Amino acid sequence: MARTRIEFAQNFIKSKGLVKTLLQSSSLTNLDTVYEIGPGEGIITYELSRVAKKVIAIELDNSLVEHLKLKFSEVKNIEIHHADFMRYQISSQNYKIFANIPFNITSDIVKKLVTAKFPPEEAYLIMQKEAAMKFSGDPIATEFSVLLKPWFEFKTIREISRQSFEPIPAVDVVFFVIKRRTPALISSSERAMYQSFVRHGFESWKKDLKTAFKKVYTYNQWKRLSHDLKFSLHATPSQLTFEQWLGLYKFFAERLPPEKGILL
Repeated sequence: MARTRIEFAQNFIKSKGLVKTLLQSSSLTNLDTVYEIGPGEGIITYELSRVAKKVIAIELDNSLVEHLKLKFSEVKNIEIHHADFMRYQISSQNYKIFANIPFNITSDIVKKLVTAKFPPEEAYLIMQKEAAMKFSGDPIATEFSVLLKPWFEFKTIREISRQSFEPIPAVDVVFFVIKRRTPALISSSERAMYQSFVRHGFESWKKDLKTAFKKVYTYNQWKRLSHDLKFSLHATPSQLTFEQWLGLYKFFAERLPPEKGILL
């Protein structure tokens, strides 16, 4: 029973063996509540039910919802919900995500997860490789990755062959994980200031960060930070690692007078 409507834009995994291999790369246990986004015909759903305490599968396609409810009617730890995940409210506070998500709404899904009142402890996502590079800031730092890394870890676990999907995607695919940091590297009370700081650096459209932060750091302070954090005096935003960005912010927050924040 293949999904045919183009608007759902999903590429489904064909092999149960691959699903089992991916699950072995995760930290899911029989204590976990796991949400699955877009279960399709349920190849991942069933394998999740063998590992997790509870599986909540959220499917938008009505015909597939009916198919899944019938297919898993005897599996007591699977719930099928007919809903658009982008409008769905996750009621759990402690939960994980495991999903092969539609590539055309990858960014929307990830943003929903990382900005939720109660983000997942871990989110295991099959996604386009290019998107994974943006989220992780690997190999080049991105505004998205630097903004979120104080609170989350992003990592590509492995690549997945295009031939593993039906239909075969036109892009490279990876298995990716987002982990909520406990404790966070920056307190929630500082989130707004930190993110304003990072956005100022990335969005000022100056020739380099030294120029962008000209009113925040003195030349001697910037020269010292460049030496201590080991980045070029004329580095651009993407040439700094997250750790270097964090060092810049820590100096700003802990060593500079509060009125400097007004300049961002």
